[in-house]
Amino acid sequence: MIALLGNLARDLFPGAEPRVGGAPFHAARALRSLNVRAELHARCAVADRDELVPPVTRLGTPVRYVPGTSTATFRIEYDGDNRSMQVDAIGDTWLPDDVPPFSTATRWVHVAPLLRSDFPAETLARIARGRHLSLDGQGLVRVPQLGELCLDDDYDHAVLEHVQVLKLAEEEAEALGDPAALPVPEVLVTHGIRGATVYAGGRVERIAAFGIDADPTGAGDAFSIAYVAGRAGGLPPLAAARRATAVVADMLAS
Repeated sequence: MIALLGNLARDLFPGAEPRVGGAPFHAARALRSLNVRAELHARCAVADRDELVPPVTRLGTPVRYVPGTSTATFRIEYDGDNRSMQVDAIGDTWLPDDVPPFSTATRWVHVAPLLRSDFPAETLARIARGRHLSLDGQGLVRVPQLGELCLDDDYDHAVLEHVQVLKLAEEEAEALGDPAALPVPEVLVTHGIRGATVYAGGRVERIAAFGIDADPTGAGDAFSIAYVAGRAGGLPPLAAARRATAVVADMLAS
């Protein structure tokens, strides 16, 4: 059994209707092709629940709604492979008492912040009790402020004390420096259509990927949940990353 916690988002693209965003939605897309028991814990403002939660539920993975007061909102625009983002609203901060009870069978949890303010160190410590914790690196480098999305390395280093797996996008890894120097047993750096790099057990392994002409939004969330599913199922890091890369390709192609 695996679980995911994260804020839902409202994503705004030029000339298009608002879309559901955030890891609970994109992970649910990936989980449709994975034979794994999972549950999603999704948060947004109560006023936005009826808009944002049903699209996640329809994808088939059990979803538990966590009431919130604010919904994260992003303006996203692509220019080829380059993405620009604006932060229009900041989502809720999960405090330790906001952490829902997990099934006793849950041994792996992926935490998916949208900004650095989403999951403080003390909340991650609560989540990690008795289970393996995977963290999206957006929670280290994305500055919680309105306007153009900014990245820096001014994070609370206590955040990493209980993390088993850290997933970083390429630009996030650049903001942090050498991934091999981070105090985390498994670090994954995704490079978009150029694949991923796995840092684990003192080794660095590169994984190739196939370029797919599709909207890449959510690919990182899909990669993370597929990797956690692989590790929970007994796969070693490199095999789990290869499987996750294939799951992302299948999701984007569908």
